[in-house]
Amino acid sequence: MPDTQTVTTDNEAGVMHIERIFNAPRDLVFKAYTEPERIAQWWGPREWKTRNVTMDVRPGGVWHYVMVGPDGTEAWGKATYSEVKPPSRLVYMDAFSDAEGNSNPDLPQTLIEYDFEEVEGGKTRMISKATFANGEALNAVLDMGMLEGMTETLDRLDEYLTA
Repeated sequence: MPDTQTVTTDNEAGVMHIERIFNAPRDLVFKAYTEPERIAQWWGPREWKTRNVTMDVRPGGVWHYVMVGPDGTEAWGKATYSEVKPPSRLVYMDAFSDAEGNSNPDLPQTLIEYDFEEVEGGKTRMISKATFANGEALNAVLDMGMLEGMTETLDRLDEYLTA
């Protein structure tokens, strides 16, 4: 994990916090999360490609996407936005889905809250809070490799922002 990233988990409450500093202005970091042509360039673990089906970033809007692994494996996701405050805050419910956008009730859903703060030197602190239904749901996604996947995803964002 890079020294610009910290991760804490509260397994009893089912909450994970990730904090990371990016060497880029807050407006650009926010756009990287909310513009389809930008997020497709970095979202997902290394070697995975993201294709957006729809991305409507507004309260009540939906981001439906698929990540395709190097072996062709597809991982579908759906985010439903509840709060969008450019360039400082983004909140959505994240769910595993199918190609039609139906959420998978057998897999954990996550309330994702992002806060983007300006820090000295034109950098941005991204603070992510992922809240699961309980510790069991958090442990299930950790066992699936979510932390490693998120770290790779944020590494890719860092590379995208500094390219």
